[in-house]
Amino acid sequence: MRSLIDIKELTVEEIEELIAVAEDIIANPKKYSEVCHGKKLATLFFEPSTRTRLSFEAAMYELGGNVLGFSEAQSSSAAKGESVSDTAKTVSCYADIIAMRHPKEGAPLVASMRASVPVINAGDGGHNHPTQTLTDLLTIHREKGRFENLTIGLCGDLKFGRTVHSLISAMARYKGVKFVLISPEELRVPEYVINEVLIPGGCDYVEVRSLEDYIGELDILYMTRVQRERFFNEQDYIRLKDTYILDGEKLKKAKSDLCIMHPLPRVNEIAVSVDDDPRACYFKQVLYGKYVRMALIMKLLELSAD
Repeated sequence: MRSLIDIKELTVEEIEELIAVAEDIIANPKKYSEVCHGKKLATLFFEPSTRTRLSFEAAMYELGGNVLGFSEAQSSSAAKGESVSDTAKTVSCYADIIAMRHPKEGAPLVASMRASVPVINAGDGGHNHPTQTLTDLLTIHREKGRFENLTIGLCGDLKFGRTVHSLISAMARYKGVKFVLISPEELRVPEYVINEVLIPGGCDYVEVRSLEDYIGELDILYMTRVQRERFFNEQDYIRLKDTYILDGEKLKKAKSDLCIMHPLPRVNEIAVSVDDDPRACYFKQVLYGKYVRMALIMKLLELSAD
């Protein structure tokens, strides 16, 4: 039995295998419609979520399986003080696989150590979000056709943005990838990402403050929101929340085939008018997330459509 807590647990070959299966699901959905017949996914979401939870649920239903679970901590026994370990062990009696989101870093790891079924980390605090990264990788592959030799701009909250940390970890393994890390000083990428991922990987990276100065170099622009829920000080959030706003004026400097991504939800960091730009890929990203989660569920349950 295997779980997925951190994107680094997957080899490059395994990621490419998941991408290939997701691509086949897109091309041949009927072939996969009964793969998980009789199987149940438990969605244990101790933190609010729209896309991730519904994406997992849609993925399981489209594989012919069923879903049970809760969407907030207050509707679970955690409100009575039950530990993550006990919740995981209990839910293992009802489900074949668990997707867990939790505000505390490391909670899904603890759950995976106690559960008797596979656990998928659906986001833990500001730490990791491996299925969003798989979503991002499928988006990049479908839009660019490759992972090598890309210049990727990551813009906004690079300190608390777990999607950013996971994507850097994944893309750092490919040749010729350059990272342009765009953020205010207070929201720079954490030192551990630089010291444990970028430097050991020999990655080309630059930390900058200006989006306008670098947007013309980018193949991919990954925008993120400044996350109110990660701040202890409301005044700091208000001061930083609108630091970067992508609009049509800034895009005049960008490449014609730029791929604009965002893990969503969006607040103000991408103007609504950008949605109609052919370079906007963030709603396609949402759809790709369903397909790659279908592939992952199959992999962890050791199922195939063949």
